[in-house]
Amino acid sequence: MTNQNLARLSEAGVAVWLDDLSRELTDGGGLQALVEEKSVVGVTTNPTIFATALAKGDRYADQVKELAQAGASLDEAVLEITTTDVRAGCDLLRPVHQATDGRDGRVSLEVDPRLAHDTAATAEAARTLWAKVDRPNLFIKIPATVEGLSAITAAIGEGISVNVTLIFSLDRYRAVLQAYLAGLEQAREKGLDLSGIHSVASFFVSRVDTEVDRQLGEAATDEARGLRGKAALANARLAFATFEEVSASPRWQVLAEAGANPQRPLWASTGVKDPDYPDTMYVSELVTDGVVNTMPGSTLEAFADHGEVTGDTVRGRAGEASATLDALERVGVAYADVVDGLEREALAKFEKSWGELLETVGAELERAKAGTGHQGSA
Repeated sequence: MTNQNLARLSEAGVAVWLDDLSRELTDGGGLQALVEEKSVVGVTTNPTIFATALAKGDRYADQVKELAQAGASLDEAVLEITTTDVRAGCDLLRPVHQATDGRDGRVSLEVDPRLAHDTAATAEAARTLWAKVDRPNLFIKIPATVEGLSAITAAIGEGISVNVTLIFSLDRYRAVLQAYLAGLEQAREKGLDLSGIHSVASFFVSRVDTEVDRQLGEAATDEARGLRGKAALANARLAFATFEEVSASPRWQVLAEAGANPQRPLWASTGVKDPDYPDTMYVSELVTDGVVNTMPGSTLEAFADHGEVTGDTVRGRAGEASATLDALERVGVAYADVVDGLEREALAKFEKSWGELLETVGAELERAKAGTGHQGSA
């Protein structure tokens, strides 16, 4: 039976995606059940998700053994394991992809985060992953670093659908939108079908409150305390206003008339980290037509249990959101410093997670070579 809370969210125009993927989910029927019962129409992944899946599941043993016997290098093994999972997810979600004319039913796979400050290497990695998975409902995740912007344009210009990730600041988000338009213009010049190119821009939410609230706690004034839990929503609502502004531009209208798809805003990092806040806050407070919300399993289940859709909670609130950011500046929270620091921190965490993924795969390969088998729990 379809969960009504998530069905209402979907009916309000929010595409419900899951921020998780494993062979337990694809092979065990869990993902299919989420599609049928929880309105899930997409999946996002990251290095931590893959490392966790490999360490805890036992469905990887045969492939790891085959890779070890074939003498695969560590990088080759990671590529084979991750693309196998993503390909399976794409195949499972293909009916959704077809039913939504390519809008949803997608799985996102990230380029090696260690390449985040190398434009050419990121673009080449995107091409490699796109060809390796070889599914039309794939998204290649490219981080929105300054160097990543040109890689985004290059990938879109070649017809590769992109999930732009790790966006924290409004200025950077505006640059991401422009990079997407530039890529579409390149694709049009090459004679590519723009209707087949899709993109989302992943604007991170909860981490903004985590950092801002920490600084507000240090301020220790009544005005500062009154601003707790407001920064992330204000930032996201202003991002949507930026999306609307660009969507009304003559440059976009020309591309839309040529068949281009809008680059939908995607709310990422929507799991609530402060137990004082409602656990569905970053879902129910960011409802509007034409966006994606990718949720960790715990947030998805929380919304299924008690989430509420009270109407559009984004459009028309840019003025209120701007006032919130102005108030934060007044109490000493520098927006530019916050978002710049969050980008650096997020990149460092993703690089660390990638290292953990390499360590996990390396350990599994060594066990396979030694004939001791997988040591994790099922």
